[in-house]
Parts: sequence; C-alpha cells; structure tokens
Amino acid sequence: MRIVFMGTPEFAVASLDALLRSPHDVVGVVTQPDRPKGRGQEVVASPVKLVAQRAQIPILQPLKMKDPGFVAALQAWQPEVIVVAAFGRILPKIILDLPPRGCVNVHASLLPKYRGAGPIQWAVINGERETGITTMQMDEGMDTGAILLQEPVPIAPDDTAGTLSSKLAEVGGRLLLDTLRRLDAGDLAPRPQDHAQATMAPLLKKEDGAIDWTLPAVAIANRVRGLSPWPGAYTYRGPERWSLWKADAVEPAASGTGQPAVPGTLLAAGKDALLVQTGSGVLRITEFQPANSRRMSVAQYLAGHTLESGLRLGPPPSTPAP
Repeated sequence: MRIVFMGTPEFAVASLDALLRSPHDVVGVVTQPDRPKGRGQEVVASPVKLVAQRAQIPILQPLKMKDPGFVAALQAWQPEVIVVAAFGRILPKIILDLPPRGCVNVHASLLPKYRGAGPIQWAVINGERETGITTMQMDEGMDTGAILLQEPVPIAPDDTAGTLSSKLAEVGGRLLLDTLRRLDAGDLAPRPQDHAQATMAPLLKKEDGAIDWTLPAVAIANRVRGLSPWPGAYTYRGPERWSLWKADAVEPAASGTGQPAVPGTLLAAGKDALLVQTGSGVLRITEFQPANSRRMSVAQYLAGHTLESGLRLGPPPSTPAP
C-alpha cells in the first residue's frame, strides 16, 4: 500500500522502520518542525525526520495542519493509508478523509485507558502493572476511534517511562504491520471503544516533576520512574535543586527511627542511599543529580559531601518581597 507516515519522537521511529522494512511503499513523511533543544537551544530535527532523510523519503513539516499548501502536497502523494504514531498534532477532518483506507494510529496504551499525549508516563506514575499498544482507526476525537488490534505489555517494577517506551515502540511497529496486513486482507473488524471506561493521560509539564513529600513513598517512587527521562522529578535542598533519578519505597522500620518524621526529612545518609520520610513510608534514593552537576549515585556524591540527618527537602525558600 502507498503510505504516508506521520510521527515525531523516538517512539515513532520503530513504526517507521517497520514500514520501511516491509513491502509497503512509504511515499512521504510528515513530522513536526525543527525545534530548539537543550541548554544551547540548538535547532534540531526530530528523530523521525532523521530516519526519513537517511531513507531519502520526501518530508513535510507543516506549521498548521489546515494550511492549503500542506493539504495539496499531501494529496499529491496519493496515500492509500496515513499511519500516525506520536505525531503530536490533531488531524483535521480534511486530512482524516483524504486516504481511501483511512488513518491508522499507533497508540501506547490499551484504549480506552490513557487517552492523550502522555500514556506511557501516566501508566508508570499510576503504578500500573500492565499497559500495551492499540492500533485504531482515527476520528476527530482525542484517541476515540475504533480499535483495530491490541497487545498487552507488562510494566516491570524497575521500568521508567524511557525503558517502557522502548519496549512499547517495538511492539507498536510489529502490531502496525499486522494491522495493515489484515486490513488489506479485509479480515479486521474495527471495534468501537467503551467511552465510559476512558481515562486521560494529559501532556506533562516541567512543573509536574515537583515532588510532594506528603504523598506515600510508593507513589513518589512511581512518579520518579514515570517522569524519567522527561520532565524529571525534582525537589530542593534549600535553594539547591536536586533531580531524582532512581528511588524505591521501603517500610518505615527500615530507617531505624522511631516515630515518623515530618515528610521531606532526611532520616539517614548511608553509603549507597538516602532515606527520606514521606507521608507514608520511606523513600530510598539511590541516584540523583545535584544542581549544576552531573547525574550520580548517592555513593559518588557522599564521597565528596556530607549530609546530616534531619535536613529538610521540599520546595525552594520563598523569594523575599522586593
């Protein structure tokens, strides 16, 4: 089939690679415009664009999805199917109606659960033990189209959003090819979603990384995993921001203390972990990143620094009024 692929981040690359290895004809790729990235704000191409360039596939990077020039260029490619994977834009009806076999989306959850832009992160944050991939027929809603195929994927206790994304991406590429094969054979019946069972997974913002130490330790540990690698979980030691990268929950008895301390209190700084009181239980931090420093283990940090039990972690001190 003649296919136009729409995608942007690393998650989408596995689906594009699967199409490029298949008998299908990828006639064009649509991806987000190049964006500034990192501390230097250097303008960089998306991972999908880099793959398309290496494969010498025509690329479009529209600023607006309804731009007449973009729509005309898309029509000129004459796709039979448009495949979408983590593109980052809502497709208007004029594009949804363009390919005769419709638009197929590769979504990183078991719909109708976790509709939206952050399904992988929220599944980990919420402590789910299973998620998966859904291929669906796209409509004008936010991940509301009829389900084509689904495949569950277990979430390991040590999975981060990053490691889980890699697993899901590979499953997504494989399930996409199976979906297209069965659509082409005419033996795949779309199944409407049960909208009453829907949950949402909104796009995360940097401020979502702030740790609330009154939450249970298990919830904070899940949040640390779900926010890795982006936007990252963080707290403050006075004015100094600490990014937390690896942590797990332990029972209060593991701290060796009596009555629970105020949430956010450092209970102990062992040779390989920091124990911090939470609203319920103790968080064991094993890897973090102090301000203006690199990511490191607690053992590496303590080799050159001293931390006294009793110090408080939390929001930064209030800025004095002018």
